[in-house]
Amino acid sequence: MTEGNFVDYVKMHVSSGKGGKGSVHLHREKFITKGGPDGGDGGRGGHVIIKGNANLWTLLHLKFKRHIKAGHGGHGSKSRSSGSDGEDVYIEVPLGTVVRDTETNDVIFEITKDGEERIIAEGGKGGRGNWHFKSSTNQTPRYAQPGMPLEESDITLELKVLADVGLVGFPNAGKSTLLSVVTSAKPKIADYEFTTLKPNLGIVKHREFQTFVMADIPGIIEGAAEGKGLGYYFLRHIERNSILLFLIPADADDIKKQYDILLDELRRYNPEMLDKDRMIAISKCDMLDDELKAELKEELDNHLPIEYMFISSVAQQGLTELKDKLWNMLND
Repeated sequence: MTEGNFVDYVKMHVSSGKGGKGSVHLHREKFITKGGPDGGDGGRGGHVIIKGNANLWTLLHLKFKRHIKAGHGGHGSKSRSSGSDGEDVYIEVPLGTVVRDTETNDVIFEITKDGEERIIAEGGKGGRGNWHFKSSTNQTPRYAQPGMPLEESDITLELKVLADVGLVGFPNAGKSTLLSVVTSAKPKIADYEFTTLKPNLGIVKHREFQTFVMADIPGIIEGAAEGKGLGYYFLRHIERNSILLFLIPADADDIKKQYDILLDELRRYNPEMLDKDRMIAISKCDMLDDELKAELKEELDNHLPIEYMFISSVAQQGLTELKDKLWNMLND
């Protein structure tokens, strides 16, 4: 998936169909006098329905669909004939899509299952024909119900990536490089900050044909929870990850401090993120010789509060052990 093809935020206007009006008709047939009312009911207006599709990974197909309209219900006619129902319109979205009211920003619902259907704009009910209103004291009603009006609203579709492992780190920590090595994904890799502008997904192949999904999230900087850099906009994608893998380069000035900053940004954005399983990968370890690695290990053992591993994506050091550990964490 290229950066240009990843769309995770779409606004649109949806409107359902109007209900058809009931018919005012009196039966007319040769040799049958005063046949009585026989006006049919109007048809239901079409619904606008949000449907989950596990085969979709992005909202790209909805990028230029700003107005969605369902069909109107048909009017009733004679001989108690009902009008046709308006055509329903389905909006297929990837799993993990949150539907919000654009005006209030309130969450309406979230799609998490394949095939799950939720009505976002309900079609108007069709009006009843005049044959419903006949009685012994009103044998020829000359009125019927109009159809119910349509519903319309402005909604925002917001995708939160569903991945087993989310890569968290500062810009240029080696997240994209790790994803490109352990999966078939081909994220953009360069030696400047914020190379990754959109989340990238890849499937990690593990032993005995087992797999899990890894997500590369754009780099977070200090102050991301207040909107600095790109981090705030993409922090929501981390909410759906089962495990957070913090990537910190071995040449960082203070590994413990970088971890604390990243953790604090997640806490300020959503404190529930701290309940997730976490692990640290010290990247770019091919730059360290055995002596430096031993000194660093001694220092980290005394300061880091969670488990960590030394890896090198370029030299492919420690990657098998990393995948084993992540797999075990996912299945515990």
